[in-house]
Amino acid sequence: MTATARMAGHVDGANPTANVGSMSPWSKESFDKLRAIMYIKQVRKDSYLFWEGDAATRLYFVLKGQVKIVKTLDSGRAITLHLHREGDLIGQLDPFPDSVHAFAAKVTEDGTFGVIQRDDLETLLWQHGDLAIEFARWAGMTQRLTQAKLRDFMLFGKTGALCSLLIRLGNSFGVDEEEGTIIGCKLSHAEMADMIGSTRESVNRTLGALKKKGVVDFRDGCIVIRDLAYLRDVCQCENCPKEICRI
Repeated sequence: MTATARMAGHVDGANPTANVGSMSPWSKESFDKLRAIMYIKQVRKDSYLFWEGDAATRLYFVLKGQVKIVKTLDSGRAITLHLHREGDLIGQLDPFPDSVHAFAAKVTEDGTFGVIQRDDLETLLWQHGDLAIEFARWAGMTQRLTQAKLRDFMLFGKTGALCSLLIRLGNSFGVDEEEGTIIGCKLSHAEMADMIGSTRESVNRTLGALKKKGVVDFRDGCIVIRDLAYLRDVCQCENCPKEICRI
């Protein structure tokens, strides 16, 4: 368990044994400072932390639950950009005073969140250089994560994007067993399609082809990755650290 998970366990409503997100660069001292300016908010499933176009005046620390970050296209279709869970920090920290959210955050299971006001955070960063450095690391990790996803989706077609998605799901939710890596997060083909800008039919066909080749299998509604090397070859994996290669 990471230090963030242990600390989050002291906040009302948090689960100290929960699996935390990969993007948790905070030391215990820094998290204690952040916790001091948080207020706790309980949010029900299918509610939104914020909508696209809302003023970006708050950040949200996921103490419990899961959040889907979505971007709505001109056609009206919503594309899933990220899945965040315990230990992740969500929001925009732009240098512009009137910035608005470029995406929406939908809560996909009942959750507990630590809400941080932007003005309070900026004051804290001015006062504590060590915390400011850790925030810079968080911002850099967030940027690299987005860049890596764009690389996969733009350069290697829908098949490459799906192979990359499977790798990221394995890193985020996978459990290694003798038969392969079992992805514990159950997603429909339509949900997976929304994560790579494809269609449900295309995802269904590609997964079927991968199953015939022995690359993946299915067990109790979960995807099992049997040949990780094949997936990495298709999307020309650059062996990014797991903090970056995640969903």
